[in-house]
Formats: sequence, structure tokens, C-alpha cells
Amino acid sequence: MKNVRNLRRRLKLNQSEFWSRIGVTQSGGSRYEAGRRIPKPTLILLAIAYGSPTRCARALNRVRK
Repeated sequence: MKNVRNLRRRLKLNQSEFWSRIGVTQSGGSRYEAGRRIPKPTLILLAIAYGSPTRCARALNRVRK
């Protein structure tokens, strides 16, 4: 999930819609899109919410270990 802003734009979601799905505020998501490091738990949630089925399965497996 290197370029989250492009993913959000491809999905045609505004920041509030996109980030609230994983429990992140719009302002927090804006900071991540501007280049702030995204914490590992948030990356896992992004993979589960917006990733391919394979990426989602890998993320879930990491959580289960």
C-alpha cells in the first residue's frame, strides 16, 4: 500500500469515506497521504479493507501469528 492516495482516488472515495472504514480520522488519513509513516496495524487494516483477496489473506495470517 505504497500510494494510498492513488488507491483512494481510484476508488472515487473522499478522505472521510476511505479512512473511516478502518477507524482513522480524515485528518489522520490526510497526514498519511502527505507522507507520514503509516503504522503497521493501519497498513494491515488497509490490506484487509482494500487489498486483493491474496493481500487480505496474507494480512490476516500475519495477525493470527
